[in-house]
Amino acid sequence: MTFCVLLTQVLVEPESISRLTLRDWDLLIRQARHANLLGRLASKLAERQLLAQVPAQPQSHLEAALGVAHRQMLAVQWEVNRIMQAVAEIPAPIILLKGAAYVIQQLPAAQGRMFSDVDILVPKERLDAVEMALKMHGWITTHHDAYDQRYYRTWMHELPPMLHLTRQTLLDVHHTILPETARLHPDPKKLLDRAVPVAGFKRLQVLAPTDMVLHSATHLFHEGEFKNGLRDLTDLDALLRHFSQQEEAFWEMLLDRAKQLDLTRPLYYALRYTTRILHTHVPAVAQQAASIGAPGWVTIKLMDALLLHALKPHHPSCDGWLTQPALWMLFVRSHWLKMPPGLLFRHLLHKFFLSPKETA
Repeated sequence: MTFCVLLTQVLVEPESISRLTLRDWDLLIRQARHANLLGRLASKLAERQLLAQVPAQPQSHLEAALGVAHRQMLAVQWEVNRIMQAVAEIPAPIILLKGAAYVIQQLPAAQGRMFSDVDILVPKERLDAVEMALKMHGWITTHHDAYDQRYYRTWMHELPPMLHLTRQTLLDVHHTILPETARLHPDPKKLLDRAVPVAGFKRLQVLAPTDMVLHSATHLFHEGEFKNGLRDLTDLDALLRHFSQQEEAFWEMLLDRAKQLDLTRPLYYALRYTTRILHTHVPAVAQQAASIGAPGWVTIKLMDALLLHALKPHHPSCDGWLTQPALWMLFVRSHWLKMPPGLLFRHLLHKFFLSPKETA
């Protein structure tokens, strides 16, 4: 199965815009907007000094997206500052995850990226103190149903999402990167031990480069929600390209770290689909070594069929009759990976039949 989407073709080969008609541009802008990648597309074209070649109508959309992305980057920096002020008295490392980490480290993956929340990782033993400090500074917990609270606090890898009362910003507070009931068990202490300090902040850290890649891969291929799937895949592409250029031994270090953290399967998927869809350069020896995490060939074929639908922009031009079934099957898979069968059965029973239903 191929992955033939105009948006990915332009992301891989930005110079191809010279062949686009206005009708093509209309489709490209719509696909990028639905994939939450309009800012990244604009940033890539600006980096190659190609924006001047874009016709006036689509150029206005791209320039507006660059402006929005820049304002969001400033907002993320301000939000990180507020978070660190809130937890200033707690003697624990605060580790930024995903998009906020890319911004604070000024990584290429932050260029043109759109954000919906900020994610942090803290030691589990400091979770209560961090939550209380955040509440004292205006954040409130969401998901007030008693079952949802128990679900997050007993089984998941994070607190219920927190919302700031005045700024309306969302914050996810993690104590590890996968639910404690999940089939894979990356040791959060190993992540904390290798975390890298952020200059200019006291106790603020980001994951080590290898761990940043592995967390991105784990998030994409285990969460089961693909609204931003292609955006997250472009994150992986940018991280792999950047870190492999910065460190000659990066690929060897990445594969070794995946084994240490029990994350060889998500790394296998990350390399398989970044190379297939975004033409990320991964040395053949690294791809071969990553196959230690590969499932059986039947599962590989099934995952190809599902992911090559799910990772497309959620736009009518990309959807087929198999898109929704693929998304549903990946959602079910994510829950199967998160929980043992007995717990999963009880969880689904509660959510479908016992949880209070919203009324209009």
